[in-house]
Amino acid sequence: MKILILGGTRFLGKALVEEALKRGHEITLFNRGNHKEAFPEVEQLIGNRDSDVSVLKKRKWDIVMDTCGFAPHQIKNIASVLGDSIKHYTYISSISAYKDWIPPHITEAYPLTSKMPTTDKMKEIENGKISPYEYYGALKVLCEKEAEKQWPGRVLQIRAGLLVGPYDYTDRLPYWIQRVARGGRVLVPGRSDRPVQLIDVKDLATWVFDMAENRKAGTFNVTGPRNELTIKELLNSCKMVTNNETEFIWADESFLLDRQVQPWTEMPLWAPEHFPLEGEKEPWKGTFLINIEKAVNAGLSFRPLEETIHDVYQWIKESKYTVQKGGISLEKEQELLEAWLH
Repeated sequence: MKILILGGTRFLGKALVEEALKRGHEITLFNRGNHKEAFPEVEQLIGNRDSDVSVLKKRKWDIVMDTCGFAPHQIKNIASVLGDSIKHYTYISSISAYKDWIPPHITEAYPLTSKMPTTDKMKEIENGKISPYEYYGALKVLCEKEAEKQWPGRVLQIRAGLLVGPYDYTDRLPYWIQRVARGGRVLVPGRSDRPVQLIDVKDLATWVFDMAENRKAGTFNVTGPRNELTIKELLNSCKMVTNNETEFIWADESFLLDRQVQPWTEMPLWAPEHFPLEGEKEPWKGTFLINIEKAVNAGLSFRPLEETIHDVYQWIKESKYTVQKGGISLEKEQELLEAWLH
């Protein structure tokens, strides 16, 4: 099949391209050309989906996969040149589209966020004056609606959870792998049996192609694994793969929050179970308990967790990658450990 991938040179995009090549598809990438070295053997069209998609004119593809649609005007721009010729459109949305993650086991029917940007804010987003990340969840909702409007009944909407794997520039899983590999006492937030959810981008890519090749449409929550995973199990797997002597020190949420430790950023994979996030009235207990039955029933499957951790650890070592965005400094961690233990 002829497949156009919007993006395709970073993280999930790379996994999709690798899966497509493995299956023998004819691939074209459309992006800004910042990472042309990623797949020199693949046709790459250079443009900007915000302002210049002219290079796509008079071209036809069977399938389009959109990994980087952040605002609805970007999808409109693609539709303006490709029109009705597309047989199937995959849009990578996010579980951030939901209004919150308060209850456990949220399904695809759960209400979406209604906190939409104003008309003026939308213009600023379209003109690049403010980052779309400020309204990330709301814009994902608008993108889903725009894609379905442009290609009704032909859109696979993937509300993805936490993606992991090599080339992960978010530093969520890489922080924990790198920290465990360093050894010693490791500070971990909350209870040891609290749940976490994540999915390897390779597993997502495999399932996306299974669905797209068969023209399957609809909206799906996509995260993992199949059975509940605890943070203790995840970190023990990191310990096993990195083969380091590590002692996990579990600190109460209240202790960490009282000391202004930021969930998610300073402590990746942590959303407080007993305290509401800033601006919220209730804790988001369902953050890592998203219902994925619909996707599993449609064939979504998962590789062993240790395989994913091994792949990420090898990438960290081979690329000499250093975590920059996620986690706390060793100095701050040591101070917190001293305070917690004494």
